[in-house]
Amino acid sequence: MIQWKWNERARKEAVKASIDFLNIAETSKVTCFLESFQNYEPTPLRSLPNLAEHLGVANIFIKDESYRFGLNAFKALGCSYAMGQVLAERLGVPLEDLGFDLLRSQLIKEELGDITFSAATDGNHGRAVAWVAQQLGKKSVIYMPKGSSPTRLDNIKAAGAEALITNMNYDDTVRLCREKSSEMGWIMIQDTAWEGYEKIPTWVMQGYTSMAAETQVQLKQDGIGKPTHIFVQAGVGSMAAATQGYFASIFQNDRPLMVVVEPDLADCMYRSALAGELRTVGGDMNTIMAGLACGEPNPIGWNILHDYADLFVSAPDHVSARGMRILGNPLRDDPRIISGESGAVGAGLLSIIMQNQSMKEVRELLKLDHDSIVLCFSTEGDTDPDRYRRIIWDGEFNHRRPMKPKRKIHCYPLVSSFFN
Repeated sequence: MIQWKWNERARKEAVKASIDFLNIAETSKVTCFLESFQNYEPTPLRSLPNLAEHLGVANIFIKDESYRFGLNAFKALGCSYAMGQVLAERLGVPLEDLGFDLLRSQLIKEELGDITFSAATDGNHGRAVAWVAQQLGKKSVIYMPKGSSPTRLDNIKAAGAEALITNMNYDDTVRLCREKSSEMGWIMIQDTAWEGYEKIPTWVMQGYTSMAAETQVQLKQDGIGKPTHIFVQAGVGSMAAATQGYFASIFQNDRPLMVVVEPDLADCMYRSALAGELRTVGGDMNTIMAGLACGEPNPIGWNILHDYADLFVSAPDHVSARGMRILGNPLRDDPRIISGESGAVGAGLLSIIMQNQSMKEVRELLKLDHDSIVLCFSTEGDTDPDRYRRIIWDGEFNHRRPMKPKRKIHCYPLVSSFFN
């Protein structure tokens, strides 16, 4: 079942969480740093007019992050900026006075000495941390939760990291990494925050705004002032909040309507929206959307989404699988997009909202119609190629699960609208 919660607070005049750290000025600093990478270039923004006509909207745009730095996912945007800021802070020099080439120079290496970066990840974030560390001549250690793809583990090791798969879920793996990093003196690069650990996740979120900024430039090049709707997926909520914060800082009260979607087995943002305050989800969280299998929200991101996002959605795996098949099998001359399990759920949800009569109330609340210009972010390609083929070729997850695995859900009364 798709479950949803409309956020009345988003459009009300009220004191809201600050988004100043996600505005154009701060994002420009991120872009300037990223442009110092030799292989930096904006990823494609794909227009799908035939799919849009089929679904009954004006146009659909997909930001295709499978091209980012050759890593098949967007994550390097956040960790590279955070890691750059860490090194700049140690040098006592503003990052804007440094470039990537200077940071990786022998002179800086000698001045900083040995540094090891660490991270907990399902794959994409860890691969990005390992790759950036390798580019900077630094070491990295990566911990992965149980059930992680061996292919993703191999990709992380190929980027020069020490890496292993634990017997814990994602959130417990974060805690393990945190403990080991404290013990060993490693610098942990994570996009979720806790007391005493806010600076690095804030830098990671600022790094993510560059994806939104690129997209807005590309939309203008296509003659689009702004999208009317944005569908964005959430794990801990950092990327979703960065995207929300950036567009809200530009358009303020005229900002696009924002839909935040999560896997139903790891829907901590949706649960928090129901309760009006932070909630967590425990258990194994065995969703195919591994990059979104996070049960504990980033409180910085939650504060922004709580105040600005319009709709929170909890979606089963078949929604993402549908999105993967739609994007991978385009209508007529629409471009083909290879979108992985954590990248395609927004497109899958849009198709269901527009085509399923039981979602009429959601359509009406969002005012989705033939004038709507919808933006989705495909945040990864086929980062697990074997599973991608099983879903696209063999039709895995093409219907609803008969029964959900047991999970722990903490401290909330479940009140919502349910639709098949």
